[in-house]
Amino acid sequence: MTSSQSADRGRAVLEAAARGDVEALKRLISAGASLESANAAGETPLLLVVKNNHLPAAALLIEAGSNINAQAANKDSPWLLAGALGRTEMLRHMIPKGPDFSLRNRFGGNALIPACERAHVETVKLLLTTKIDVNHVNNLGWTCLLETVILGDGRARHVEVAKLVLAAGADPNISDKDGVSPLTHARGKRQTEIARLIEVAGGR
Repeated sequence: MTSSQSADRGRAVLEAAARGDVEALKRLISAGASLESANAAGETPLLLVVKNNHLPAAALLIEAGSNINAQAANKDSPWLLAGALGRTEMLRHMIPKGPDFSLRNRFGGNALIPACERAHVETVKLLLTTKIDVNHVNNLGWTCLLETVILGDGRARHVEVAKLVLAAGADPNISDKDGVSPLTHARGKRQTEIARLIEVAGGR
C-alpha cells in the first residue's frame, strides 16, 4: 500500500467513525485500514464514535483492538471521554481491554470526577467496580465528592452519586485548595441530604 492509499484509508476510517457507519468501518478494517489514524486534533476513530455516541461502532472498534487509552491533543481519550459523557455501555466494552487509570484529562481528573459532576449515576456505578481512584484530586484541588457538591445541584441524582462514592470509600474530609471541606460546601449550598450523607460518613 502506498502512503497516499494509507492516508486515504485513514481519512475514510475517521469519516466513517464520525458518522457511526458500522458497515463502512467493517470494510475498511478488512482492507487493513489503521484503527489509530488521527485527525488534526489527534482524535482517533474510537474517540470520534465516543464523542458522537455511536455505540455499535464503538463496540466494533473496541473489539477490533482500538486503543482505548490514546489521548488527543486536548488530553481526551476514549476511556476518559466516555466517563465524562456518561457512555456507560461503551465503558463496559472497554473495561476488559485495560483502561490506563493513570491517564488524566485536561483538568487533571480521572474518568470518575466528571461523571460525578454531571450525575451520570449508572456510569459512576460502573466506574466504581474498577480500580479507579475514588479519592483522586484534580488540578482544581477537587475530588469526585467535592466536584459532586461544588458543581452539582444537590438534587436526587447528585445525592445518589454522593451516596455511591461515599460507600466506595470517598474520603469525606479531603478539603479543597482553600481548606474548605465537602461538608462545609454542602451546607453552604444548602444541599441538605448530601450534607447528611457526608456527616454520617464522618465528614467534618
